[in-house]
Amino acid sequence: MNRTALAVLAHPDDAEFLCAGTLARLKKEHGWTIHVATMTPGDCGSAEHGPEEIARIRRAEGRAAAEAIGATYHCLEERDLRVIYTESALEKVTRLINAVAAQVVLTHSPDDYHLDHEQTSKIVRAATFAAPIPNFLHGRHLHPPIAHIPHLYYCDPLEGSDAFGRPIVPGFRIDISAVIGDKARMLECHESQRAWLRAHHGVDNLVDSMREWGAAQGAHAGVAFAEGFRQHLGHSYPRTNVLAELLGTV
Repeated sequence: MNRTALAVLAHPDDAEFLCAGTLARLKKEHGWTIHVATMTPGDCGSAEHGPEEIARIRRAEGRAAAEAIGATYHCLEERDLRVIYTESALEKVTRLINAVAAQVVLTHSPDDYHLDHEQTSKIVRAATFAAPIPNFLHGRHLHPPIAHIPHLYYCDPLEGSDAFGRPIVPGFRIDISAVIGDKARMLECHESQRAWLRAHHGVDNLVDSMREWGAAQGAHAGVAFAEGFRQHLGHSYPRTNVLAELLGTV
């Protein structure tokens, strides 16, 4: 069995908020190969630096964060606020899934506060379906198509609600209490975002905000910290819950 998990999120630091604990447990406890990809380099995430400079900074931060848990970082080089379901974006994600031979793919909730997140979710959903299809990139494959559709999971939306403030309840939660320090170290790599989020989002401390959300999810399950997910169970997708089998649920 291939033991590779790929998280495809919109921006650098999204994985660190939403699923890094689960990724860290897969790596630490089961020796899985972990890849973290962002659709953009975060080129709009600064009021101090121009887009190319902040993109350079944030690619490096994304790489450092992934390396903190022994993972590999990829940037698909779309641009902030311009993540759109296009043929080009779909091909990029499909090629990455095939390049790393992902068995498990994690992405954003289909409903979220940010359209970049929602578009990423749709692109990744389509790419997981396309990745095993030989004719999708016929004559242009850089890597062989994977053998079957991977397990697809949607992370909690930020703050657990959709654009109307309605709660989105996870299908299951993973206990990340033992790796909350790893998750914090990953998020601490994104130093450039502290000033930006303070100015634009009213968030003063990235790590405290992450811990508060993880603790809120943990409280629902009787543990210190947790991450919530929903599994895509549509026709032809795997029905077994490999994350639950490996890590347990709370």
